[in-house]
Amino acid sequence: QVQLVESGGGLVHAGGSLRLSCVASGSIFSVNAMGWYRQSPGKERDLVATITSGGTTNYADSVKGRFTISRDNTKNAVYLQMNSLKPEDTAVYYCNAYDRFRARWDYWGQGTQVTVSS
Repeated sequence: QVQLVESGGGLVHAGGSLRLSCVASGSIFSVNAMGWYRQSPGKERDLVATITSGGTTNYADSVKGRFTISRDNTKNAVYLQMNSLKPEDTAVYYCNAYDRFRARWDYWGQGTQVTVSS
């Protein structure tokens, strides 16, 4: 099993920045890619960004150019730098991790709230 713990959410004005962090523990050897999803009230949980163990990144179109995902394999951590935040970025942000043996996104953090005021 892998445990994921997020931090860094909060309240920010439109145009501001936040940095989310997620630290993984447990059976780290099973994790390949890591990523961030978000969910707003009444909506589906959507992909924000992913990053492989080799550093290849993927972003949702809505955040390209504003958000940057990165990881520190020595700390078993993944980060999401969010700049130029918009009110529509308001959501609960979840860290997740891909299990290489089960070949699926198997692990989720508890989520951290990001609120962007206009």
